[in-house]
Amino acid sequence: MPNSLAYTLVITGAPWTTQAPQTALMFARAALSAGHKIDRVFLYGDGVHLASNLSSPPSDETHWSQQWADFLVEHQIPATACIASALRRGLINETEQARYELPANNLRSPFEIAGLGEWVEGKRAADRTVYFHGGS
Repeated sequence: MPNSLAYTLVITGAPWTTQAPQTALMFARAALSAGHKIDRVFLYGDGVHLASNLSSPPSDETHWSQQWADFLVEHQIPATACIASALRRGLINETEQARYELPANNLRSPFEIAGLGEWVEGKRAADRTVYFHGGS
């Protein structure tokens, strides 16, 4: 067993309605501190809300979308939102805005929108895949 592991994180719970993004961020920080690697983060289902550039929590609450974006940039970790989940929930990048002739886009940088192939690739490259689901 290797001393250092590479993880792919899958977040399916939405920020502010589940603990999934918060727990995943704490896990990611702890993993890096312990010398492990986060290969990529994949958002699926309601987890794609984490990549919205329009989320704006009250000033006395933690801005989980910004916290995640800052963390991803600082550690140069790629993060992908499932395209099907994103489109169903109104999360659009410039490419999809043009394709569907929509008036605006709202994908927060550095998140990207892609298909399940990104998740499969992450699963192949990682030693472990850890899921953070929303409860219900």
